[in-house]
Amino acid sequence: MMIDNQGESSSDGGKRKREKRRRDVKRQSSLQKSGVLWNRTRHASVLRKTCESLFASCEPVSIELFEQHENEEREGAGRGDTGKVPVYVMLPLDTVWRQEVGGVYNPVLKTPKALNECLQRLKAAGVTGVMVDVWWGMVEADAPGKYNFDAYLELLRMAALNGLKVQAVMSFHAAGGNVGDNVNIPLPDWVLQVGEEQPDIFYTDASGCRNPECLSLGCDNEAVLHGRTPVEAYRDFVKAFLSATEGYLGWVVSEVTVGLGPAGEMRYPSYPEGDGRWRFPGIGEFQCYDAYMLEDLKEKAKEVGHPEWGHGGPHDSGNYTKCPWETGFFHPQSGSYKTEYGDFFLQWYSDLLIDHGDRVLASVTEVVREQCPPEMAVECLLGDGSKKVRQLEEVKVGIKLAGVHWWYKSGSHAGELTAGYYNTRQRNGYRSIMKMLKRHNAVANFTAVEMRDCEQPEYAKCSPQGLLAQLQEDAVAFGIPLSGENALQRYDKFALDQIEHASYGEETIENCPQLKRLTFLRMGQSMFDNWDAFESFIARMNRRVPDDAAPINNVAV
Repeated sequence: MMIDNQGESSSDGGKRKREKRRRDVKRQSSLQKSGVLWNRTRHASVLRKTCESLFASCEPVSIELFEQHENEEREGAGRGDTGKVPVYVMLPLDTVWRQEVGGVYNPVLKTPKALNECLQRLKAAGVTGVMVDVWWGMVEADAPGKYNFDAYLELLRMAALNGLKVQAVMSFHAAGGNVGDNVNIPLPDWVLQVGEEQPDIFYTDASGCRNPECLSLGCDNEAVLHGRTPVEAYRDFVKAFLSATEGYLGWVVSEVTVGLGPAGEMRYPSYPEGDGRWRFPGIGEFQCYDAYMLEDLKEKAKEVGHPEWGHGGPHDSGNYTKCPWETGFFHPQSGSYKTEYGDFFLQWYSDLLIDHGDRVLASVTEVVREQCPPEMAVECLLGDGSKKVRQLEEVKVGIKLAGVHWWYKSGSHAGELTAGYYNTRQRNGYRSIMKMLKRHNAVANFTAVEMRDCEQPEYAKCSPQGLLAQLQEDAVAFGIPLSGENALQRYDKFALDQIEHASYGEETIENCPQLKRLTFLRMGQSMFDNWDAFESFIARMNRRVPDDAAPINNVAV
């Protein structure tokens, strides 16, 4: 037997090392558990205070903590999964507005009394929740790191008292340049000031036109925002929101949807309708001409041995309003998108977009996991002496995917390519997106669920139904929850029937709905002018006849 310099056998030394490793692992596990317990205890305290302030006129509210494997009956009672597709309603873009008081602009709820009455009507009709934009340009308007969520807290309080959930969209884009935008909400002033000195933080087209609707993904990791990178600014914003709304997480706030581009969608601003450069069904333009993206393209072109490919996008890809057959790059027969160069460029352009989503989601989901402990229940004594128990749900993280359905039936899918989705007749461009979302356990929200192929102009080769079917298939393949939105506000029978069919469809996948949630655009005068049609639609979505609609509850926890 060998003896080391300290007179200890090598076997004894190995045994002691193994025991030390076991102790270290046990200590680390204990620290992690204590950290989790502290988080849950702190969260329970905040939750208790929130509930007690909301329901001060009711019986005392109790907050109970339990392990995930315990109390199966209570856990099951809190889920209430009936197999139906829950309906959320988008609130107006200007639900929160900036009001001047003594020379200071503060975010406030616009017409709060009328808003509360509208929420009551939605709840009575059978709506599950509402979606609201949490505007970067409203909350962090004055200075970096200075947040004001007061108006949104008031909205969450209203939603809680009316028994509605909230899908909160972290809107890191400006409003005013997209279909249906009736307000103008720019990016924060201090961000725009940075853009005046460093215009390459904005997406840029081949003509050098800058788009201040959102920041370019090219500067994601550049410390251009007063010492912070855009990804760090997005993370800090979400963290501040979760901290401010902690008492509502999991029982009122059900999802945090992260804006990843124009209109909050994960895409490039390739079809900017607001300033007149694009009109339907134009192919759009590639948005890769800011200095950061051009530098990345240059490096990637060198890596593949073709430095001549690194000077910009395709020279023959036309302009915003062209049709595919009017270009060399997208031409149906001879399009260079099918060449080695075309594949290189489109792969690079698409990969950057997916990497952008990956970076932001990695940063945001980490914050959500830290601040949203799921193993908790809310128990409330109701007026009749009974108890209502709801387990706090996991706060989901989601993104939006654009419904670029024009030219879907063409070979190149030109509209999708300029938007950043490398999806053609020969190539599935959405599977790589679903794979990325799977890594973060994220939800995908798709627009245009109300559209039918037969309603579109034949020459534009549209297929919103074909695009939705492809996304449904890809989402199922990767186990990604897919939610839907309508792109246009419609109340005609054809649109409502199509939304219902898109939501429930053939129900071939283990008898579950095709969509996990529907978000209906949008609450406003048009909705109330068509209330009978909308209310009947909600009843159908809830799989019951209108006369069986349940009465509104004054308190729901």
